[in-house]
Amino acid sequence: MKIPFTKMHGLGNSYIYLDLFQFDIEEGLLADIAIEASNVYTGIGSDGIILIHPSDVADVGMRIFNKDGSEGQSCGNGLRCVAKYAYDFGIIDRKNFRIETKANVVEAEVIIEDNVVNDVTINMGAPQLVRSNVPMLGEDSEQVVAEHFEVNGEQLSVTAVSMGNPHAVFFVEAIENAPLHELGPIIEKDQRFPSGVNVEFIEVISNEELNFRVWERGSGITQACGTGACAAVVAAILNDRVSRNEDIVVHLQGGDLVIKWDDLGEVWMTGGASIIASGTFHFDSQK
Repeated sequence: MKIPFTKMHGLGNSYIYLDLFQFDIEEGLLADIAIEASNVYTGIGSDGIILIHPSDVADVGMRIFNKDGSEGQSCGNGLRCVAKYAYDFGIIDRKNFRIETKANVVEAEVIIEDNVVNDVTINMGAPQLVRSNVPMLGEDSEQVVAEHFEVNGEQLSVTAVSMGNPHAVFFVEAIENAPLHELGPIIEKDQRFPSGVNVEFIEVISNEELNFRVWERGSGITQACGTGACAAVVAAILNDRVSRNEDIVVHLQGGDLVIKWDDLGEVWMTGGASIIASGTFHFDSQK
């Protein structure tokens, strides 16, 4: 089976994009395609696949399949890449449009330079902060902010945020000492998060800057996570580490994002998106 693809990345968070405006793929094959295409040794190599598809409720839709075959709800870096693809390849012919994810419908604005999309701003919507909406088990509380969290013998404090997908945010004094490898995979599958969780460690540099590292649910360590950067800024504001309604620069391993949680409750993300390559993936559906 030959599958046309475009590989793109947002700050190093790379996915293989399949344009379902041009062709269809059987639903039952999607998880296996994600696993095989994402394999860096026997496939193309990526953090997963993203489908760009027609939508009944927005201008364009997207679905995310992680490299372990699980389906995600939203992806900030993926949203920026979908916006760039939709404009650059003529699916959309205007700068402002709407994208449907499994979590919600978001507004996108593409920033054009030399007739191609250079940066994208996404209104990621309002964060979900109630424990049951993250979701996270435990005693009822409106928000999970600096809550004691013991894991693997470590005594930590967690702030839980949903940006359409669940995030557990932890503050560290120095980002290079963040226990990403040690605790990331453990917290991801911790039973207190019934749907699993993305794990972020952040260092507050100033009132305008954060350092950031992430272990993504279903993908492991990645260069960047857009929804995670949004969750990190929300968590920093809830813990009085940075200010609301201000542009906060988040330094991810793959580059920088600018995040703002405004006074109306909306979270805004601005950053780049890039095309890496296009080609044909040869998928053996009989394996």
